[in-house]
Amino acid sequence: MSCQEKDVETITRTPLQFGNSIRERRRKLGLSQELLAAKAGVRQRTVSDIENAGAARLDTLLRALGALDLELVVRTRTKSSANDIEAIF
Repeated sequence: MSCQEKDVETITRTPLQFGNSIRERRRKLGLSQELLAAKAGVRQRTVSDIENAGAARLDTLLRALGALDLELVVRTRTKSSANDIEAIF
């Protein structure tokens, strides 16, 4: 990440949102699923599963995040409007 690039937080509350965030970051870095898989030490199919809201172990998710120079932050959930909640389902 360059000094000029700002840190951007993305709130994800569903597997689909998480997968979309992973896909966006991978593409921003110019990585194929195969290259991300190699960096994370997983199979390409695993990266595809993550990006498409499939089940994955927590350690696998953390390895994928690390390979994308991202980290997981746990905090108190922010309040959402009814429309935000409906969009989740």
